Formats: sequence, C-alpha cells, structure tokens
Amino acid sequence: MRKVSAFLAALAILAAPAAAQTSTPRQMMRALGAVPSDREVQRAVERAAGQPLGSRLNPVRVSAPSGEHEYIARLRCGDGTAPGVGQRSNAGEGPFGTIIDVYPLDCGEATPRRFELAMDMYHDDHVETRAPEGFTLAPK
Repeated sequence: MRKVSAFLAALAILAAPAAAQTSTPRQMMRALGAVPSDREVQRAVERAAGQPLGSRLNPVRVSAPSGEHEYIARLRCGDGTAPGVGQRSNAGEGPFGTIIDVYPLDCGEATPRRFELAMDMYHDDHVETRAPEGFTLAPK
C-alpha cells in the first residue's frame, strides 16, 4: 500500500507543469521512500540479466518518460521499419522495485511481429544500448 500511495504522489508531481519539475522520477520516488537503494537495484539488475531484455522480468531501463519515448523511437523491427506503438499500460512493480510500463509493439509481418515491451523509467543515468531480441536500435 505504501508503494501505491508513493506512486500516486509521484504521478501528481509528474503531472505538474514542466517548470515546476526540478527532479527526475527516481529522485521524486526516492524522496517519497518508494525506491530501493542503488545497491539493491544493482543486485536486481544482475539477477534480471538472465531474462530477455524488454520482458517484465528484465525491463528496459531508461530515465524518465522522455527516455521511454526516445528508446521506442529508435527501435526497429526485423525489416528496418519502426514498430507501431500501442497504448502504454502500467504493469505494477518490476524486478528493480519500481513501477514498470508496458508498450504493445506491432511489427506487422516483420519479426518479432508483436511484442510487449516492458520499461522502467526510474534509472536516471542509464542509457540502454541493446535492443530486445528481434529488434535493432537506430543510431541517435
């Protein structure tokens, strides 16, 4: 229940005008006592590394909603086209102790066809350089 309350408070902060935002999502959640320590996150990252990247067990780590959007914009299907992106949904707490988002991706007939991309936006300094299986990343 504490994490849900903290999550709702963070959503309210994220919804504030951009000028009023002076912290990253992780900093806001940390201020609310809703994220694990950096050491705990690192251990969780090591455990998750054995799972497919972009799965709910190993979500793509990015910084803020803009990091999610930037990463998805760089994803390419097996035929080099950008996937269609469906409505984001909240998938609850992920393996790193923070809330994850899931984006349905559609590559049509190209591999990997349809894919549910799980992302965790609470990793301030992380820039993911790998793509989930079946995808590639376009250069920045």
